[in-house]
Amino acid sequence: MIKRHFFLVAAAVLLALMVVAVILRIVFTGEETGGGPGGPGGPGAGRGQAVSQAVVAPREFSDEIRVLGVARGRRSVNITSSATELITRVMFTDGQRVAAGAPLVELQAREEDADIIEAQSRVSQAQREYDRYRELADRGVAPRVTAENAETALEAAQAGLAAARARRGDRLIRAPFAGVLGLTTVTPGTLINPGAVITTLDDVSVVRVDFPLPERYLSVLRPGVAITATADALPGESFAGRIALIDTRVNEQTRSATARAEIPNPGGRIRPGMSMRVAVRQGLRQGLAVPEAAVQYEGDSAFVFRIAPGERGLTAQRIGVNTGSVESGFVEILSGLNAGDRVVASGLNRIQPGSPVTVAGAAARPAGAAK
Repeated sequence: MIKRHFFLVAAAVLLALMVVAVILRIVFTGEETGGGPGGPGGPGAGRGQAVSQAVVAPREFSDEIRVLGVARGRRSVNITSSATELITRVMFTDGQRVAAGAPLVELQAREEDADIIEAQSRVSQAQREYDRYRELADRGVAPRVTAENAETALEAAQAGLAAARARRGDRLIRAPFAGVLGLTTVTPGTLINPGAVITTLDDVSVVRVDFPLPERYLSVLRPGVAITATADALPGESFAGRIALIDTRVNEQTRSATARAEIPNPGGRIRPGMSMRVAVRQGLRQGLAVPEAAVQYEGDSAFVFRIAPGERGLTAQRIGVNTGSVESGFVEILSGLNAGDRVVASGLNRIQPGSPVTVAGAAARPAGAAK
């Protein structure tokens, strides 16, 4: 019985000594690392999660209108025939760039050629008669009125020749303006009907983009305002242009007016019919900003972790903020922070409200500073 009590007392004493040893180890370890308030590392040194910081600072933001539009060539036309006739020559290739007036297709013109020959004969006959009667009138042999009648007949014959040549010219279809031709399926011997498309012609040196402009912006946007356009078909590329015209009418159903922008298109990268995303800037304004990575969202609310001094060093305070525009990797802060506040810029997923933090690296660059 006495031996059993002795072992119990010995075990209790041993357990107590182990607890005291652990406590002493924790105390001495803290003093050696300078983790206390008066340690060589300063307040909070060696404690808390290492984070990077950003300083809240003013930055320029632009108010933008973003809408969808459709690209069209500055001039576009379907090349057609005005008559039912056989094609005798095709003088272009698919995708060819042509100048204004370049011949594209020749239609069969046997009757027109015969009319020209006949008209030329009439002109020659009228010219001979006019020359003869004018000479007789000058010599006084024939009355002057005979020469005048011959001159009128000559002018009528010349007009008939010009009309015959014009009809012959209608059998040669030309490009109405400079541009790029599309695909065609016609060949020599094809019978073409009026209105049937021979090919397409587009002037794509400058493209037009028509897009809806909400009526509330009509008082602040005018022709000449700069726009930026992008296309899903051309990822990573943007095209600069300007508003050329705003329609005079507002659509009663959509409450918007059609605006037309013109965009230079060197190399023909933008093709007619492409869907374009148009961004129109209303103007620039100053606003407080932080990097996008510094903002966390929960439902409709947003918050940041502001770095503030605590009793034992720096701590992360969760602050609710109202956000505005997001542009170039920065978020506009409408309320909740002041200029000069420091916020956690990275490592937010490991931060808890009120937890100690240490700022890694040198002094942070202001959040709104230009890169």
